[in-house]
Amino acid sequence: MNFGLSFEQQMIVDTVREFVEKEIYPHEAEVERTGEVPLEIGHEIRDKCLDAGYFAANIAEEFGGGGLGHLDFTLLERELGRASNGLAVFFGRPSGILMACDKEQQEKYLIPAVKGEKFDALAMTEPEAGSDVRGMKCSAILDRGDWVVNGSKHFISHANIADFVIVFVATGEEESARGTRKKITCFLVDRGTPGFEIRPGYNSVSHRGYKNCILNFDNCRLPASQILGELHRGFDLANDWLYATRLTVAATSVGRARRAFEYALPYTTERKQFGQQICKFQGVSFKLADMITEIDAADWLTLSAAWRLDEGMNANREIASAKLYATEMLGRVTDETIQIFGGMGLMEEMPLERFWRDARVERIWDGTSEIQRHIISRELLRPLGG
Repeated sequence: MNFGLSFEQQMIVDTVREFVEKEIYPHEAEVERTGEVPLEIGHEIRDKCLDAGYFAANIAEEFGGGGLGHLDFTLLERELGRASNGLAVFFGRPSGILMACDKEQQEKYLIPAVKGEKFDALAMTEPEAGSDVRGMKCSAILDRGDWVVNGSKHFISHANIADFVIVFVATGEEESARGTRKKITCFLVDRGTPGFEIRPGYNSVSHRGYKNCILNFDNCRLPASQILGELHRGFDLANDWLYATRLTVAATSVGRARRAFEYALPYTTERKQFGQQICKFQGVSFKLADMITEIDAADWLTLSAAWRLDEGMNANREIASAKLYATEMLGRVTDETIQIFGGMGLMEEMPLERFWRDARVERIWDGTSEIQRHIISRELLRPLGG
């Protein structure tokens, strides 16, 4: 592994960071105040991202995307992590799972997503099926050649701006060594499809402006042509494609932690107490040492996991480790940053309280810390028969 960045990789980092600072930072305070991202602002970000040539950078070149490898795209995501999620979502990164589309689906969904003409959202979570994907109750039955879907999903990120949703539902049952389990199938569902409703979700303290939604299916009839991948193979499809979301969460957590640290470090030299800079106090300087060590450790853990993917190596455990460590690190770094700033750190005049609030959800979505620990320990113990 080369621990330095190539010229092209450094260009990605510099270009995306400049974009974030110039096009996204100026809108953050207003999004925090209102909890909304005006659609015209979102579309302006999308259009500028298209002009910069970074829209759909994660999608293969054969489909019109940027074709970035896992490591390069992780560097991009790390820089986007510095920004408000509600705004950064318009810096287009269509779900990679769309590359599983067949030819007809590519024309209807993948290509428009790559061109910025359509936005997608991914729907798995239900009130009683978060980490337990096989426990989902949203189901579909075959009726006269169509699949009729009933049930609901919740916590569906940015479905409010989605033109279509990638939905996982139960389509039958099968026997396994561990008993009866549900067969899962993935469907592509257009906004406006009869029987399909996208409703506002819950007010969250994390990532204001980045909406979660509730999806309701009431006898929603879908032809077989709307199946993404193979019938009953949705669980395999998810395992093949959705590992990247955990890597994204790790990368964005590192980016946000670095932004918080960039507030904390100079402040310790500017703020004086008892006649001297607060960085002179060991209680503060040691915090800085611990913070940067953890940030760097999370950064290298994340980048090495992405590198393994590019090398064709198994990275399941490494990605879980990166997601686990980076998200928990972010919680500690944002908390310590506020501690360094004292009372002012909690005031809305500064973005630090936002970083602190936003950090909390990272240990929950895309697989809780507990799930990541389960993945890591399972990978360690299975070869030993444990």
